[in-house]
Amino acid sequence: MQRVLILIGLILLVAGLAWPWLSKLPFGRLPGDIIVERENFRFYFPITTGILVSLVLSLLLWWLSRK
Repeated sequence: MQRVLILIGLILLVAGLAWPWLSKLPFGRLPGDIIVERENFRFYFPITTGILVSLVLSLLLWWLSRK
């Protein structure tokens, strides 16, 4: 459990340091993400981004559990 928490902390640290470059990636603006903009209202539902993140995390956890 300690290794997992340390690994998660390191991943968050690297993601935080790389955020200026990561924010330029098209995640959150992929085809299939629902964005509804009205005069005083904005609704955002990232379906495609959520599926993609879920797939990557599932593959990563599957790969880590094999070791």
